[in-house]
Amino acid sequence: MKLQNYLLSLAAGLILLSSCTKHAKTPQEVAAEVPFDTAALLKYNPQKADKRIDAFMQNLHKHSGFNGNVLVAKGNKILYENAFGWANYLTRDSLKLNSQFELASVSKTMTGTAILMLMERGKLKLDQNVKDFFPNFPYDGITIRLLLTHRSGMMNYVYFTDDIYRKEHRDQRKGLNNAQEMALIAQYKPTPFNKPNARFLYNNSNFMVLGAIIEKVSGMPYAQFMKENIFKPAAMAHTNVYSKAVYEKIPADVVGHDRNSWKYSVAQNFLDGPVGDKGIYSTVADLFLFDRALRSGRLLKQATQDSAYTDRNPMLRGHFNYGYGWRLFEGPNQKVVYHTGWWHGFRHIFLRDMKNDVTIVLLGNMVNGSLLHLDELFKLTGMPIVRKSAYSGNGTETEDQ
Repeated sequence: MKLQNYLLSLAAGLILLSSCTKHAKTPQEVAAEVPFDTAALLKYNPQKADKRIDAFMQNLHKHSGFNGNVLVAKGNKILYENAFGWANYLTRDSLKLNSQFELASVSKTMTGTAILMLMERGKLKLDQNVKDFFPNFPYDGITIRLLLTHRSGMMNYVYFTDDIYRKEHRDQRKGLNNAQEMALIAQYKPTPFNKPNARFLYNNSNFMVLGAIIEKVSGMPYAQFMKENIFKPAAMAHTNVYSKAVYEKIPADVVGHDRNSWKYSVAQNFLDGPVGDKGIYSTVADLFLFDRALRSGRLLKQATQDSAYTDRNPMLRGHFNYGYGWRLFEGPNQKVVYHTGWWHGFRHIFLRDMKNDVTIVLLGNMVNGSLLHLDELFKLTGMPIVRKSAYSGNGTETEDQ
């Protein structure tokens, strides 16, 4: 009898020990157990569209030349969604709501999210040196944190690589990948703009290097890591990474048009190979789902997100700054995290009002000044005017506003 009691006590102790040592669920795992009702989130009736926003967008299209897709949401509800104009003017293909746009620098928001995700998992530290991952990297003192905040002082790889390809008459039809770009930098050691951490200098090189680090740390291509760890958890079914290093022809129908003219449709080339700074193709609805996934904690802990939305540079015009992969607008009891994009005929803005829970997405494939005329849209949604030239040096609005 004593032996039986002893064995029962031992078994109970082992069960208790097992329960104590069992892996605690992360906030993301807890959030993943809650259904992500994308059907409800994306439900939209055009007959009930916000008439004021529609009037504004019709005017922006007709008089300011906006050609692209738009989504405006308040909380979990889409207030307005529409497509304006051509996906490809030469073939007279109209844009559709699920048209995929090259996100250009809006991709940086997702690259930054991926880096912070790897940090949460203990795979890297923000103060690690790039040389920890790429020993042949030719610059000293550049950390992941400096890359995230555009304070590395690096040269712009786009201009450097373009110069090399032209001088050496390299094949410009085939894209190079991030590892090849890193090898090119190691070989030629281009002169940096300034010393690390000297000042903020927005530069695509920073996030191209972060894309290379994601591949090195995860052991998988950037496209695969993003799909498995961001796109799928956020139910972004119409989002992909397309690189000219992988695809001879990018499988997306929306063509970028440059110089405010339909004559200049932009073909992808070798510079569309590196990813991280760009290279993600998505829709207005999927960017809304990305916003919702972040807010619900499906991708990052709240504390980690807060760190990404924290000023990392001196304030510009009293309101504007940059965090970890996000541009920031701050005012009294106001914060908007956002990013713009401009690349090969695409021009975008993706805004998330953290106080009023308003999301605005405008993806355009005609480079013109139409996105500089959004003040009325900001006012209609209750969002602060997120336009640097609307403010004086002390942060107050200029008189013409």
